[in-house]
Amino acid sequence: MTSWIDISQTLTNELANWPGDKAFNYSLPFTKKETGSVNIGEIAMSVHNGTHLDAPFHYDTAGKTIDELPLDLTVGKAIVIDVSDTETINAEVLAKHNLAGAARVLLQTALPNNPNVFPETMPFIDPDAAAYLASQHVKLLGVDMPSVDAVSSKDLATHHALYQNGIYILENLMLDHVKAGLYEMIALPLKIAGADASPVRAIIRPIAEEDL
Repeated sequence: MTSWIDISQTLTNELANWPGDKAFNYSLPFTKKETGSVNIGEIAMSVHNGTHLDAPFHYDTAGKTIDELPLDLTVGKAIVIDVSDTETINAEVLAKHNLAGAARVLLQTALPNNPNVFPETMPFIDPDAAAYLASQHVKLLGVDMPSVDAVSSKDLATHHALYQNGIYILENLMLDHVKAGLYEMIALPLKIAGADASPVRAIIRPIAEEDL
């Protein structure tokens, strides 16, 4: 059986965080030596650290929270498409790729995967990509960047365009080591009541032609 491929960022204390967000921190306040039986760790973090799924509540106070999203949203057929030859990803660029009926599209962009360095600039995802993806029945867009919008964006035009077209957002994937093509994906978020996002452990494995 084909092995699963991990496309998640590892949560470490060196992980770069969104400017102003709480950095990830794992500590061990209770050691086995101290307790006599077990080690007990704790974490502190923004829910947008590392590979994470945004809930609509992140950018719309009336939107669904992470615990309200459908379970099958991040489970099923996904396609990785290589758009690393452009700094502007729009409907025209996406239309050049056969999405093969996949409801989950993962973009392999020109941004190098380096979780310990927060990028000053990122490829631009044009809001017009949202309507095109919706026309192809896509319900999830994944990117190997911290956001689908520019770091300096305040209106989050691409977030809102995707939301208006019924498309959810998965950010900070690790795709540099992955070939373009069709995959089975699992990237379940934690069930955090009322949360605007959640870290995920995103894994994929190639779909063989006989399984299509």
